Amino acid sequence: MTSLFIFFQKLIPKHLISRIAGKLADSKSPIIRMILIRIFQKIYSVSLKDALVKNSDDYDSFNAFFTRALSPTARPICAEENTIVCPADGTISETGTIYEGALLQAKGQKYSLASLLGEDSPQFEGGSFLTIYLAPNNYHRVHAPLACTLTRTTAIPGQLFSVNARTESAIPSIFSRNERLICHFDTDHGRMTLIMVGALLVGRIETVWSTPGSPFQKVQRENHNESFEKGAELGRFLLGSTVILCHQAQRISLDLDLRAGTSVQVGKKIGLGS
Repeated sequence: MTSLFIFFQKLIPKHLISRIAGKLADSKSPIIRMILIRIFQKIYSVSLKDALVKNSDDYDSFNAFFTRALSPTARPICAEENTIVCPADGTISETGTIYEGALLQAKGQKYSLASLLGEDSPQFEGGSFLTIYLAPNNYHRVHAPLACTLTRTTAIPGQLFSVNARTESAIPSIFSRNERLICHFDTDHGRMTLIMVGALLVGRIETVWSTPGSPFQKVQRENHNESFEKGAELGRFLLGSTVILCHQAQRISLDLDLRAGTSVQVGKKIGLGS
């Protein structure tokens, strides 16, 4: 069954399907909006108890519903000194140490950090990584794990394979093959890179700063100088995907209880900075 699912994904026009889905999700037609939201809520049992707007009829499009803001008290940001907090709601796919320039994808499969980032990054050798999968029913905004300054970004076009557990275990280097936005930050605890990975039906990757429009047409590198407080919003997915977080060696210690399959939420402590 999994092999058929993968074959089907390789066969279909993923970008075209994702763009059509994005147009429908942006539609402000009351009928389209209502149908999409109701079907989605039924399939994925989406709860709005933490949302700022709690009535699904008050969203003017499916994308407004999907990228809904949360109430100010829904995700308190851990304020303990030197803590690193989770950047997204979701489930941990993998976590560990970047060794010989590689990260763990799933079930022992490894992939190259250089291929993921589009450049060699020896400063991350021996550092930590954390991969978080955002399921359709999750909150889909991404936040700063600690106080940081954005220094540069790289937008990389690519495929739009689904990034659920089946495809992660079956498609080698899936994160390096999919469209992604690489965000480099300076922090008081060394360099940090946060990667937002696109996927099937992801209409767009958006950020709070100016960035090339998604889907990306070519590799585009830009310099920035924007500062963010811990917990500040960085961007969002218009339909779900994956966030990968990388830190330099001996600057960040991730909590030992973080394991593949663990559910996580924005603002919860996930580690300490040295």
